[in-house]
Amino acid sequence: MATYAVGDVQGCLAPLETMLARIDFSPPRDRLWLCGDLVNRGKHSLETLRMIKGLGDGAVAILGNHDLNLLAMAAGARREKPGDTLRPILRAPDRDELLDWLRRRPLAHFDRALKIIMVHAGVYPGWRRKDVARHAGEIENLLRGENCRRFLKRMYGRHPARWSASMCKWERARFITNALTRMRFCTRRAGLDFAHKCAPGGQPRRLIPWFEHPELKCKGWRILFGHWSSLGFMLRGNLIGLDSGCVWGHALTAVRLDGEEAGRVWRVECK
Repeated sequence: MATYAVGDVQGCLAPLETMLARIDFSPPRDRLWLCGDLVNRGKHSLETLRMIKGLGDGAVAILGNHDLNLLAMAAGARREKPGDTLRPILRAPDRDELLDWLRRRPLAHFDRALKIIMVHAGVYPGWRRKDVARHAGEIENLLRGENCRRFLKRMYGRHPARWSASMCKWERARFITNALTRMRFCTRRAGLDFAHKCAPGGQPRRLIPWFEHPELKCKGWRILFGHWSSLGFMLRGNLIGLDSGCVWGHALTAVRLDGEEAGRVWRVECK
């Protein structure tokens, strides 16, 4: 059995199929971790979602911001935007089955044996592993419960920008969602910034990448994340950044997480 992790697919079915063939992936034998943004912007979001769902227990997929956008569109909480490729899913005969499967995906995945945390965007400075698990669980319960539609309607917004235990229910849910699925840069006081999507070094001096914040916790655990295509693939210390911009014509990247080949990287160029 081998465990692999792959970056943001975003509806790019052909590169994903090529990657699975290249690593000789077998669902009964192996595990494939997907760090969110399974759909949108690529041309085959519907087929990609069907394929990943069809892997069954062979796939561990978490939710990214584009996956949440799909759920929000289905709930009438968000309108279609230019560049979206989600309409075929919403018109598919198996729409309800796919959406129900998607809203039951986690926002974070933890493997104690490998000592890895997988999130879509990052780990908020000051949160420990138990905090990440607890806060991700709050959003998972909302998505799977009777308040799903209410949450999706209140999910969007940039405020509050900093964590506080005294926030109201919906502010708290919005902040957790932003931290886990949208975060890139933050201030030294741990305020989230959503205006800058450039690679580190191109941001204003007041901002730093979340993973360079001095209050970053989860020591002893590796953090695997996607979301930041301009950052590209990064293997640095306990950090594994996997979004190498497949949907933008760059590459889909996978890394082996266990066994003798742990750390081996595969790259599939994308047109």
